Amino acid sequence: MAEQRIAPTPANFAVWFHYFAGSHDDLRNAIDLLIDHNRPFDVRTNQDLFDTYVAPQAGAVAFETSERLHALMGAAKEFLATAIADNHSQMQAISEVADQGKAGVDPKALVAQLMSELARAATRATRLEAGFAEKTRELDVIRDSLSKSEERARTDTLTGLANRRALDEFLRKAQATADWGEPLSVLLLDIDHFKTFNDNFGHGVGDQVLRLMAKVLREKVRAHDLPARYGGEELIAVLPDADLATCVEIAERIRRAIADCRITRRSTGEVLPSISISIGVAQYRSGEAISDLIERCDRALYLAKGGGRNRVVTEIELDRAGAAG
Repeated sequence: MAEQRIAPTPANFAVWFHYFAGSHDDLRNAIDLLIDHNRPFDVRTNQDLFDTYVAPQAGAVAFETSERLHALMGAAKEFLATAIADNHSQMQAISEVADQGKAGVDPKALVAQLMSELARAATRATRLEAGFAEKTRELDVIRDSLSKSEERARTDTLTGLANRRALDEFLRKAQATADWGEPLSVLLLDIDHFKTFNDNFGHGVGDQVLRLMAKVLREKVRAHDLPARYGGEELIAVLPDADLATCVEIAERIRRAIADCRITRRSTGEVLPSISISIGVAQYRSGEAISDLIERCDRALYLAKGGGRNRVVTEIELDRAGAAG
């Protein structure tokens, strides 16, 4: 932690305890990627790691859900036991009426008795049906709660994009498909001069800009692509079934949309200076590690920054730059 200049807070200790204990593969992969790409472990990145991989809310939700399901199953067992007992009582009563019929009892009295038994059975059935309907509604509530909890666990709280956990899962699935011959491309974007922007206007405005970037990214990628927050001010999009040319086209669409944005400070109405982004683009090579794909994207991104910013650079230009060097 000292080597990465990480503040010794309880949340940060929890993150790195799990990292060195090796108890969370996704957390280890996320931290290793950050270290490999020389990403700073700033306050926001540390909080993202804690919220995504360590936060205790998931355990609390799981415990609460388990308790509610246990109570629900207990109630369902009681309903079923009651239904079985009622059914047995009803069959016994009807059998007794039948026996009286054989004994020559007045048919009118038998009909009245039978109608009475059937009415009681109908009442019991209605009551049981209402009870089961109520428990079904409770089950729907639990299912909805679990779904929302899972969604929160996979979503970055600031931008609303997929977080690193969701990104890692999506990349693993996309890689498996790509190894069968389908193209897979990735774009990595970073806001130009974002530190200066934050210093001049404050982190609140910086967060507003990040949310705007996320909105544009979400709108410009395709429905089956995954836009996600990679870390800090870097956003990423994974594009299954997209070759390098398609990915570049989408990246340019994003870059132009950002350049056309006009940001207004909410507190004062002040129109802020325009912003721009740099984007690196790379295509997956069958059999390679995902970290290698992202590393090429990262190098292309920094070549874009070194080349003047507000531009898209692909891995092809990396090869050219290497040849020229």
